[in-house]
Order: sequence, then C-alpha cells, then structure tokens
Amino acid sequence: MVRGLLAFAAGLALAAPLGATALTVRVVDSNGRPVRDAVVTLYPAEGARTPRPTGHYVVSQQNLQFHPFLSIVPVGADVSFPNFDNTKHHVYSFSAAKRFELKLFAKDQSRTVHFDKAGVVALGCNIHDQMSAFIVVTDSIWTARTNAQGLAAFSDAPNARGRVVVWHPYLRAPGGTMEQAISAGQRSASFSVRLRPPPPQMPMDY
Repeated sequence: MVRGLLAFAAGLALAAPLGATALTVRVVDSNGRPVRDAVVTLYPAEGARTPRPTGHYVVSQQNLQFHPFLSIVPVGADVSFPNFDNTKHHVYSFSAAKRFELKLFAKDQSRTVHFDKAGVVALGCNIHDQMSAFIVVTDSIWTARTNAQGLAAFSDAPNARGRVVVWHPYLRAPGGTMEQAISAGQRSASFSVRLRPPPPQMPMDY
C-alpha cells in the first residue's frame, strides 16, 4: 500500500513541473448553464510562456461556412484557407490583431495568412454575408476552450498570482472578454457571463 502511494506521488511529480498547481476554470451563463467553447487564458504575473506553432492550421470554406467556427492558434502561426465550395470566396478581417484580405479564389484553391499578433480575429466573406468565424491568436501556453460542462483545466498552472481572461464570441462585455485576478495556489475560478443569442444563420451547437 505504501509503495503504491509512493508510486502515485512520483507519477504526479513527473506529470507536473515543480511549483505547478492544477487550476480549473468554470464558465456559466446568467442562468447557471455551462458555457461551451469559451476561450480561457491564464496570464501569470511573472509573464506567460509563449507557445510555438506546431502542426498545420486550417480554416476551410465549405457549404458557404467557415470550418471550424472557432480556432485557437499560437502567435506566429500560418493558417491556410482552402476553398471547397463551387463558388468563389473573398475572405477578410478588419480586426486589430490581423487585418487582411484574400481576394477572390475558387474551388480547390487556398491562401495562407501569417498571424503575428495576439488577439481575436473575426473572419468574414465579402461575397457571402452569412459566413463568419473567429481565430483566437494566443501568446500564452495556458489557453484552452471550455468543454460541454463549461470547464477548462490547466494541470500545470504556475503556483503564482496572475489573471484569467475569458472570451466568447457572444459575450456581452467590451471586446467579448472578462477577467479576474487569481492568487498563488488558487485551484479554481468561476465566471458568470451574459451571452447574446447567435445570429440566425449560426447553429447553437457550433
């Protein structure tokens, strides 16, 4: 039994860096219902660790919609925008984090954009007004989206004070964000947010 407890403790020590703690963030709406797909970012007071781009980041156009509706990418990521529709698209953003324009491109063509600044990038199509999507460009490795239970968990959060920022595309707040301070060793935080209803063309379970 003692050996088993020692082995379990050793496993925990290997799983999380020294000085780390587990932090769980819960996001609910004004009725107490879990909010799915809120983006939660932890910024320790001593400074966040910037993630490195890995893998291939894609936002496609298909059936006159962007897929996925919400993407999280690190600063420095290159995102490709392939068109799988039989019509042309004209993808653009006027966002402060990245202003760009991908002029008309047809089926099976693709364009790539480099995202070099943290922030939220709202996407649109200059031809199809119903098309919208968001890319959250993050400068912290402690970034996650909430699950169906409204939870985002960080198993290796620094054992230090800092702040937690929550963003959601329909959150009724300036910039769609809320934040709160956390103390060293804090293991949980919760947000109660007010949401606007999604536009009529957007499914509720995006």
